[in-house]
Amino acid sequence: MQQSPAANYADLTIYLDSAYLKIEKRIDLFLPHGYRADIPCCLLIVNDGQDARSLHLRETLHRLTAKNTAKPTIIAAVHATERLQEYGTANIPDYAKRGSKAHLYSAFLVEELMPMLERRFLLIQQADCRAIFGCSLGGLSAFDIVWHHAQLFGRVGVCSGAFWWRRHSANDSFANSDRIIHAVVRNSHYKKGLRFWFETGTDDEKEDRNNNGIIDAIDDTLDLIGELYHKGYNTLTDIRYLEIQGGQHNQRTWAKAFPDFLMWAFGQSLPV
Repeated sequence: MQQSPAANYADLTIYLDSAYLKIEKRIDLFLPHGYRADIPCCLLIVNDGQDARSLHLRETLHRLTAKNTAKPTIIAAVHATERLQEYGTANIPDYAKRGSKAHLYSAFLVEELMPMLERRFLLIQQADCRAIFGCSLGGLSAFDIVWHHAQLFGRVGVCSGAFWWRRHSANDSFANSDRIIHAVVRNSHYKKGLRFWFETGTDDEKEDRNNNGIIDAIDDTLDLIGELYHKGYNTLTDIRYLEIQGGQHNQRTWAKAFPDFLMWAFGQSLPV
């Protein structure tokens, strides 16, 4: 593990050699306003850490923690390397064999990154003070990892999630019914304590597979919320859905949504 001063933006940048991924991963760390090493912090892991600046992670964290409207939170923004292979659903590649390393990336986060962060920082141990956030394919990855590791993470935030991820191509008649993450939830048991935050934009895309007048990004997200509801999650207390009128599939829209997620996940009303 190497450390270096962050280049102009992050408070600290760490390079961590991963035995699972066989590569050095860069993690940019953002500390809350007035950070002190003796104050326990919440933890937020962010996929696609290379987009931290365009998502305004540092500014949002400092603004909300300076006002004491959000709990002290450390953000670990993990840079993507082979994102089409590292992100996805663990052990279930899609029809194009993307996501082949998703299980390795999950192991990296859980078994390598988390222990390192726990050694370096005073983190609150409860799962409801730990979350993963991601956008697009990084959002699918965030959801999948949290779903399979509810003992470590109690919150997940997804902007414009790639919930279309499926075993068959879009031209296949099974495309809509064969979405992988929907099946993962459907075939799993209820995970006590998990809470979910989703964002979509009405201009996320133009595609409409089933010709129902609703774009696929919204349909896929609402259908996943439906799976969670049928699994036993309360749509009022366990799930937040934010739909942004005119929102697009880009960092500009996701940056607008991020403060809502951070307040939802780590607002000061949550017990320490």
